[in-house]
Amino acid sequence: MKTFEEKVLAVVKKIPKGKVLTYKQVAEKAGSVNASRAVGSILKKNYRPEIPCHRVIRSDGLAGEYNRGRAEKIRKLRAEGAIA
Repeated sequence: MKTFEEKVLAVVKKIPKGKVLTYKQVAEKAGSVNASRAVGSILKKNYRPEIPCHRVIRSDGLAGEYNRGRAEKIRKLRAEGAIA
């Protein structure tokens, strides 16, 4: 059985280039509706390039935090066409 962390990383790995999900949507898809903060904590520790954690944003549409800096997250999202 997969841990919640493994489920979160699997969900995020499937987010296509140019698309985003919210922390809440990732939590729901990983099986825990109220665990959006836990999703953020999990992604904060992720440095694996195959897990595109920059594609997870806040429910209010803002970028949110990123372990390589918010400016880098915004740059990547713009480069992928996910945000203007």
